[in-house]
Amino acid sequence: MARARPAAVGRDGDPPHDRTLLFAMVRLVDLTARPFQEGIGRRHRLGLLEWRVLAALHGDAGTAAIEIARRTGLDKMSVSRALASLEAAGRIVRRPDPDDGRRVLASLTPAGRTLYRSLQGPSREREAAATGALSVAERRQLMTLMRRMTDSVRSADAGG
Repeated sequence: MARARPAAVGRDGDPPHDRTLLFAMVRLVDLTARPFQEGIGRRHRLGLLEWRVLAALHGDAGTAAIEIARRTGLDKMSVSRALASLEAAGRIVRRPDPDDGRRVLASLTPAGRTLYRSLQGPSREREAAATGALSVAERRQLMTLMRRMTDSVRSADAGG
């Protein structure tokens, strides 16, 4: 039986992929999301995609799927599946856009609003755990940098 080769290690002792910003961002997202998936998501039968769509819909009277995709960074198919799941669970309703009959607007039902509100405490706790080592100024700076990075990716994806 062949033995597994040890991972290549750089001068600082970390494998090369551990030193990339993309890898670090994805790892942070996965570590931050894990308790949601293992606890809250199972308890409420709610996936991360559905949670993100709930968050995008919160506070709006009606939002089109394309706008939800833009706000969340999800692709249109993922938004469509999340909307279908949320609608089947009675957490959203969809209705024709009164200004454009070709579009459909989604909005939270009372059950969807209640669920969203119930998830705010655990969401804030997890965010605090992830950012607890940062000062208020560092958190603001991080948010500014993340917005710039998001704009940069959107611009690159748009060919600009």
